[in-house]
Amino acid sequence: MRPAKSESTRRWGLRIHLLFYVLANLAQVVVWRVYDPEHFFWPMWSIVFWGIGLAFHFWGVYSPPTSKTGQ
Repeated sequence: MRPAKSESTRRWGLRIHLLFYVLANLAQVVVWRVYDPEHFFWPMWSIVFWGIGLAFHFWGVYSPPTSKTGQ
C-alpha cells in the first residue's frame, strides 16, 4: 500500500497541472490565431475537456477528507 501524499505535495502537483494547462492552451490559441483565425476555434476542445480534468484535480486536493473506515 502506498503512503498518503502530504497536503503540500498535493497542492504543488495542482500548481504544476495548472501551469501546464495554461501554457499548453495558450500555445494552442497562439497557433490557431496565427494560422487559422478565420475558422472554428478548435483550441476550445482542449480548454474545456482538460479544464474538466483540472477541476476534478482541484476538487481532489481541496475537498474535505473522507473516512476510509466506513464509520
